[in-house]
Amino acid sequence: MDTISLAFYALAFLIIAAAIFVVTSKNIFHSAIYLILALFGVAGVYVLLQAPFLAAAQVLMYVGAVSMLMIFAIMLTARIADQTIRHTNEQVLTGLLLSLGLLAVIVYSLWQTPFAISSDPMPEGAGGTLGKLLLTQFALPFEIVSVLLLGALIGAVVIAKKDSVRRDPEAPTTPLPKSIEKVAG
Repeated sequence: MDTISLAFYALAFLIIAAAIFVVTSKNIFHSAIYLILALFGVAGVYVLLQAPFLAAAQVLMYVGAVSMLMIFAIMLTARIADQTIRHTNEQVLTGLLLSLGLLAVIVYSLWQTPFAISSDPMPEGAGGTLGKLLLTQFALPFEIVSVLLLGALIGAVVIAKKDSVRRDPEAPTTPLPKSIEKVAG
């Protein structure tokens, strides 16, 4: 077994293990961290496939943007770790049956599909062409996605702010330290 195959199997194991931890972890923050690990593994597979642009896009867009947005949303939600929120799922059997059915369909489809394998190297400049398309022909969808992500982040901040405003106004407040009181007053 050569090193490329060994690296692929190691990355595949990492991705599958992280994906299992994403759906089985009871802590949502840990699930987000495992998702980041799985997405890094996918970027590693892209590197093995000699697609460095896709690997960089995977890291920048999914790991860097989407995952961080999810972590910010989790951190800004004040009651996410509250003991009154149930962290169980009663639909485990249904989810398991649907997952096994989907796995069967995917395996059958992969088994029946004749894949054309090319030994030709990837054409030079393919990443540059894709980048040029993203900034010219597909600039509008690219910007719409960025505005949607920004809106989601602003929405998370607004929701977190409303939760802090709804707290008991008669609750005792802690006095400012004397050093801050001198600056403020």
